Amino acid sequence: MQTSSDRHEYPAHWEADVVLRDGGTARVRPITVDDAERLVSFYEQVSDESKYYRFFAPYPRLSAKDVHRFTHHDFVDRVGLAATVGGEFIATVRYDRIGAGGTPATSPADEAEVAFLVQDAHQGRGVASALLEHIAAVARERGIRRFAAEVLPANTKMIKVFRDAGYTQKRSFEDGVVRLEFGLEPTDRSLAVQYAREHRAEARSVQRLLQPGSVAVVGTGRTPGGVGRSILGNIRDAGYTGRLYAVNSAFPEDWKELDGVPACRSVRDIDGPVDLAVVTVPAAHVPDVVAECGEHGVQGLVVISAGYADSGPEGRERQRALVRQARSYGMRIIGPNAFGIINTSPEVRLNASLAPEMPRPGRIGLFAQSGAIGIALLSRLHRRGGGVTGVTGVSTFVSSGNRADVSGNDVLQYWYDDPETDVALMYLESIGNPRKFTRLARRTAAAKPLVVVQGARHGGVAPQGHAVRATRLPHATVSALLRQAGVIRVDTITDLVDAGLLLARQPLPAGPRVAVLGNSESLGLLTYDACLSEGLRPQPPLDLTTAASADDFHAALSRALADDTCDAVVVTAIPTVGEGAAGDAALAEALRSAAAAVPTKPVLVVHVELGGLAQALSAAASTAPQAGPGTGVSQSGPGPGASQAGPGLAEETVPAAPAQQPPAVRAPEGARLIPAYPAAERAVRALGEAVAYAQWRRDAADPGKVPEYEDIDEKGAAEQIAGHLARGQGLTLGTQETCELLGRYGVHVHRALPAPTPDDAVAAARALGYPVALKATAPHLRHRADLGGVRLDLADEEQLRRAYAELTELFGKPAELRPVVQGMAPRGVDTVVRAVIDPAAGAVLSFGLAGAATQLLGDMAHRLIPVTDRDATSLIRSIRTAPLLFGWRGSAPVDAAALEELLLRVSRLVDDHPEVVAVTLEPVVVAPHGLSVLGASVRLAPPPARDDLGPRTLPAY
Repeated sequence: MQTSSDRHEYPAHWEADVVLRDGGTARVRPITVDDAERLVSFYEQVSDESKYYRFFAPYPRLSAKDVHRFTHHDFVDRVGLAATVGGEFIATVRYDRIGAGGTPATSPADEAEVAFLVQDAHQGRGVASALLEHIAAVARERGIRRFAAEVLPANTKMIKVFRDAGYTQKRSFEDGVVRLEFGLEPTDRSLAVQYAREHRAEARSVQRLLQPGSVAVVGTGRTPGGVGRSILGNIRDAGYTGRLYAVNSAFPEDWKELDGVPACRSVRDIDGPVDLAVVTVPAAHVPDVVAECGEHGVQGLVVISAGYADSGPEGRERQRALVRQARSYGMRIIGPNAFGIINTSPEVRLNASLAPEMPRPGRIGLFAQSGAIGIALLSRLHRRGGGVTGVTGVSTFVSSGNRADVSGNDVLQYWYDDPETDVALMYLESIGNPRKFTRLARRTAAAKPLVVVQGARHGGVAPQGHAVRATRLPHATVSALLRQAGVIRVDTITDLVDAGLLLARQPLPAGPRVAVLGNSESLGLLTYDACLSEGLRPQPPLDLTTAASADDFHAALSRALADDTCDAVVVTAIPTVGEGAAGDAALAEALRSAAAAVPTKPVLVVHVELGGLAQALSAAASTAPQAGPGTGVSQSGPGPGASQAGPGLAEETVPAAPAQQPPAVRAPEGARLIPAYPAAERAVRALGEAVAYAQWRRDAADPGKVPEYEDIDEKGAAEQIAGHLARGQGLTLGTQETCELLGRYGVHVHRALPAPTPDDAVAAARALGYPVALKATAPHLRHRADLGGVRLDLADEEQLRRAYAELTELFGKPAELRPVVQGMAPRGVDTVVRAVIDPAAGAVLSFGLAGAATQLLGDMAHRLIPVTDRDATSLIRSIRTAPLLFGWRGSAPVDAAALEELLLRVSRLVDDHPEVVAVTLEPVVVAPHGLSVLGASVRLAPPPARDDLGPRTLPAY
C-alpha cells in the first residue's frame, strides 16, 4: 500500500475505477511520494500547448521542486489525484486550499484552487470530467465548499469541463484570464449531468463488447471438441462479420490456420487490433492471457473459464485479482464463469457463446446471470420463436456468470439506447446495487418494457460468485419497489417468455377491458375466469361454435376490435376436424388481417394442441425461410428480413410440421404477428402484466409532486437530531424526544403517561380526562391487543383500577408490563406506517393495516422515498385489505386525505434527514374525520453512504 510522508495516512477509500466516455476504464487514486517517476514520464508525453494552458507560460519540464510539490500532499489542504491506465498516469488533478486573498490556507477555510492536466492522447475521453467528480467529492469530505479555477480563454476544452459539470458558477475575466468559481454541493443539474455521463460511458463499454470489429478466442483446442474450439466454431458458423483469430500457446509454430481461421500462439502475435478476447483457458493461466490482451490493447474480455468465486474463498480472491488486473489495462469483463454473448445484428452476427446455433434475429434483449437459465431462455425462444414463428428472436444476449464486472445495470444502459431492442428480459439471481438498478429500470421502463424474474428469492443468500450488498428488506418488499419502478415482475421463466413475446409483438392495451371470442364455449369460460383472477374486466365470452369458419372468426374479431368498450381481445380456438393445415393457415390469415385493421389493440390466441395454427399465425406474416419438410424447427440461420418484427407463439413441445403444407401467405412488411398460447391462464397472465405496465406508463407521465408544508421546522429538527447523535452513533429516542421530533414535521402523537402503580394510573387519567385506555407496553405485549394487553373506554376511576388489577393478575407485575394510560381516540381503522433506510435499496415507506392478520399475510405496500402525492394516494390503495378503509360492508369510509398527508410528512422527515434511519407509527387510528397516532418510535444513526450522490465508480474489488 502506498504511503505518504505527510501528516495524514494514505486515503485508500479514494481509490476507484471509472468508465470513461469511450467505454474504456481508468483507475483514479491519490498521488503519493512514490509517484515522482510516473509524474515526470507523464509530463514528458504532454504537448507544449497543453503545458502552456496549465502553467500560462512555456514550461517544457518539471523542476525537482515542482515534482516534490506535486507528489507531496497532506490529503487535507493539498490533494492530488491521478487517472491511470496500465499503472501509468494519463491525467492529474489537484487542489490547494486557499484563504480570502488566494493565499495558501488551512481548515476552516472552505475554498480551494483546482487545476487539471490531461495527456493529449487521452483528451476527449471524459477523463477530466471524471476527475472533477472525484476531486469534488474529496474536497467536500475535507470541508471545502467551493472551487476556484483560472483558465486561459483559448483553453475552451477545460472551460467546457467546468461549465458542463452542472454546479452553480460565477465567471469573471481579469488580466487575460477567465476565473471560474463554483459551489461543490450536488445540485439537480449536476446529478443529471453525472447520470447522463454514466449512461453514455457504461452503454459504450457494453457496446464495445457486443459490437467488436475483431475477436480472438484464447484457448482454442488443437483437436475438435472442448470449450474454446466449440466457441470458435460457433462464431465462425454464425457468419461473424469481423476478423476472427484462434489463439493457443500450444499451437506448433508453423500453424497459421485452424478450421479456416487465422491461428496464433499469442494475442501479441496478431497483426492488427483485437477488440474482444474470449478466454477459455484454465483459471490458473488467465492472468497471463489478461496481461497479453492488455498489452496488445484489447478492449474487453468474455471469460468463460470457471474456478473463481464459484469455487470458494480462494477462487473469490482469484476473481478479485482478475478484475483488478483487467481494469488496470482499461478493459471490462463479462464473467468469469460466463456462458457467453450473442449479437444477431446483420452488421455483427456474433455468437461468442456455448449455444450451438445462432438465435434468430428479433427485438428481444436477454440477460441471464445463470448459464443454465440462459440456455433455457434461448431454447424456449427458439422453440416458440423458431420454425413456429419464423422471425421471433433475440437482438442481444448476455450471460454474465459470476458478474464480477459487467452487470445487469450496464446492459440496461446499453439496451436503453439500442434501436434493435424493443423488450428487455432479465433473469437475476442477485441485484448488486438495488438503488441504481431501480433508477435505471424506471428510466428504461418509460421507453420499453423490462420483464424480470428473480431466482434465489427465498434462500436469503446470494449465489456463489455474486458479490452483493446486504439488504434488510424481504423479497416481497424489493419486488414491490421494482414494480413501482415499472419493472414487470414475474415468477418463472415461462412467464418471462410469455410476457416478453406479447410485449414484443402487440401494442400496449389502453385498459383492462377484454373481449373473449372463439369456437369453444368451455375454453371461453376458462379464459373469462382467468381474466377475473388477474383483475381484468372481461366481457361475456362470444361462442362462435365449432362450426365457425375462418370468415366467422374474421368478422367476430373485427367487431370486437371496433368496439370502444374493448381494450384487448383473446381468441380461443380448438382444432377443426378434417381441415388440417389448410384450415389453420386460413384461420391464421383471417385473424392477422382483422388485427392489422386495428393496430392499436392487442390480440392474443389461446389454442389447444394446435401446432399448425401457431405455425400459421406467424407464417402468414413471415419473411423468413420456412422450415424444411418434416421438421418443427427451421435451419440455424435466419434469412433476409429476419430482423423485422415479431412472432406467433407455440408451446415448448411443438408437434412436427406436416410433410406437405401450403405456402405461407406473406403479409406486408412490418406486419404484427399474433402470439399464441397453449393455456388460457398463461395468455391472460401475460395480458394482465401488459395492462398493469401500460397503466404504469400512463401514471409515470405525471408522477405527482412532493408537497411543501409551511409548518415543517426542518432547521429545528436538524439541530435536535445533531444533539441526539452527539451522545452516540445510534440510538432509539425516548417517548418525549420522539414526540418532539415528529411534532416538528406536523406529526402529533397522542399523549400517553406512564402508570407504574394504580394510583399513578388514576392521576394520569385525571390529567388526560376520561374515558381512557390502559395499555401494556412490554415488548411481548406491545401492539398485541389480541393477547388482552389493552383495556379501552375506561370511563371512571373504578373501571380503571379494576382493569389495572386484571392486567397485573394476567400478565405479571407492573414493572414487567410497563403500563401506560392514554386518552381515547375516535374510533376508526387501525393502521401502521413505517419508514426505513436500507443500505442497499435506500429509503422506503411502508403502509398496512395493524394487527396479527396483516402481519401473517404480509399485506404491506411500499414506496421509495421521497413519496409524491400520487404515490401516497396509490400506497393506501395497494394493500389487499384496502376496502376496509373505504366503506367495506357499509362501514364509514376513513379520512383518506389525512392519511395521505401523514405519509407525505413522514416521507419528508426521512428524506430531509437521512440520520432518521427508522420510523414506526403504530397504531395510527384513521377515523372518518382525522386520525390519531397512538404510538411512535424513531431511531437515529449516521446515514448509510449514498454512492448515487458521489462520483461515478465501478464496484470495488
